[in-house]
Amino acid sequence: MSNKIKIFFLLAALIVTVAAAAAYLSSKNIAVLNPRGSIADQQKDLIITTTLLMLVVVVPVFILTGYIAIKYREGNKSARYSPDFDHSPLIEGLWWAIPFIIIAILSVMAWNSSHSLDPFRPLDSDKEPLKIQVVAMQWKWLFIYPEQGVASVNMAHLPVDRPVNFEITSDAPMNSFWIPQLGGQIYAMAGMRTKLHLIADTPGSYHGQSANISGSGFAGMTFTAKACQEADFEKWLAEVKASPQTLSLAHYDQLAEPTKDNPVSYYSSVDDGLFDAVIAKYMSPGHQTAARMEAH
Repeated sequence: MSNKIKIFFLLAALIVTVAAAAAYLSSKNIAVLNPRGSIADQQKDLIITTTLLMLVVVVPVFILTGYIAIKYREGNKSARYSPDFDHSPLIEGLWWAIPFIIIAILSVMAWNSSHSLDPFRPLDSDKEPLKIQVVAMQWKWLFIYPEQGVASVNMAHLPVDRPVNFEITSDAPMNSFWIPQLGGQIYAMAGMRTKLHLIADTPGSYHGQSANISGSGFAGMTFTAKACQEADFEKWLAEVKASPQTLSLAHYDQLAEPTKDNPVSYYSSVDDGLFDAVIAKYMSPGHQTAARMEAH
């Protein structure tokens, strides 16, 4: 078999492999590749671009590995034997220059995306952001709407095309808050307040989860982020405000007990300062007492 035919078969195999991978990815609803918000869309582009850049090195390496293994196999007596070969400036220049260029490009992309996709950076919008306070618990998520005075467990409603400012903490082992189709993933840590700014541009129900293993109930520590029109959001708020359950500090202590596969629940009112009181639990006793007094 001639070298041209071998190269043809190698290229054909590569094309078939790439086509099969593309067909598989397009047939599966992979959340990070199916964004429903501007942040997630930018992150998807970043993932694809960096992957393609890395394949510039990876694919030729695998092709050359197969080519060399076939060409210089023991049974191929026609392969050229060059025991005195020292080095090739051209080859060495290529295998140093190409990775260097790729790393330089990735460095610029990393710098730019670290600033443009900074989770603490507020989103540009002509609409007033919605503030949601998030508490990671064992093994459930508490969402407090401080401006609306309501709360929910394992369910978050978000108006479409309106920025959402999440403030996140933990009343349990460290977790990571993540809604793959909207972007993000940021750690929730006890005694600390982290931030995440997201926006949904398409109505729908999106899977949310903890992205950091936190014990035996981790698998069931999921929630739904439902993006809806502003009118539907107001309707949902009215339904929540009609709930008979309220979330006082005493009720919160009961809710904070570890539970698995916790159902969705709603609270028509929330004690002021509850989120800050949760953070203060992990500070000095004096801070904790003051925060509890403010919450009451």
